Amino acid sequence: MNRIFAAILAVVVMAGSSYAKDMRITITAGGRTLHATLEDNPASRALYDRLPLTLMMDDLYGREMCYHLEDALPTGRQVSDGYRVGDIIYWPPRRSLVILYRQNGERFTRQYLGHIDSGVEMFESTGDIEVTLAAE
Repeated sequence: MNRIFAAILAVVVMAGSSYAKDMRITITAGGRTLHATLEDNPASRALYDRLPLTLMMDDLYGREMCYHLEDALPTGRQVSDGYRVGDIIYWPPRRSLVILYRQNGERFTRQYLGHIDSGVEMFESTGDIEVTLAAE
């Protein structure tokens, strides 16, 4: 009986942890592809489960690409501090999926989703653009 319980527990733990190592995504826009890693949290898992997504993202405030999701993502622990260029976040009040590509020092409450490895500065010159997010 203990072996069966241990085997079931191992499968559950492995299934739950598979997101953490497997939540690598590509972000494609304007013929360029970026790579990112999503954090293991409820919002990131819900986003990952919706992939692939092709979204028309708006360039807002000269610092972020934004798309207002039709359905809200579940939120976990939100942070209210400064962000890093390349962060992918979710802003619950407007159901906004956001890619932060330029720093302006603002601090605001958000759900951290993940981070783009490199190349995010490409959004500095794209304006509003169609973006595809897909699992790697």
